Amino acid sequence: MDTGPLDTPRSVAEAFVAAWARRDADGLAALFDEDAEFVNVTGLWWHDRAAIRKAHAYGFEHIFGDSTLRLMEVRVKMLAEEIAVVHARVRLDGQTGTDQTTRPATRHTIFSFVVHRKDDQWSCASAHNTDIVPHMETNLIDADGKFSPVSYRS
Repeated sequence: MDTGPLDTPRSVAEAFVAAWARRDADGLAALFDEDAEFVNVTGLWWHDRAAIRKAHAYGFEHIFGDSTLRLMEVRVKMLAEEIAVVHARVRLDGQTGTDQTTRPATRHTIFSFVVHRKDDQWSCASAHNTDIVPHMETNLIDADGKFSPVSYRS
């Protein structure tokens, strides 16, 4: 469950990726406050460390067991000496398909972590993961409930 030193805001994003590589739901959850919030790419919303751990343990077992998560870019915005927002562009390869035989294509997402210094280490109070849909500006839902990304520029 070792997350390594969390001595900078950026280290939270780095430790998240490292825990992912180990399929370590406990280590990943340890990056978060006990009452942390986490919103995943589909809008599922977990309200504490235990729920974050449970969701990622399930994901590692059923969806992301062979996946690779890689940091592509990290930007840190200090809001105060003890508080920062960390945006991390990541690349996800190797996700399992729904029929367990197909492999979805590479996904790119942006994580937003709200972190704060706590006892000489940084901890995450909230995270949100958003899929990047190239060349799209928003999503629409049609009368049948079909969800589609769209661009108003094309």
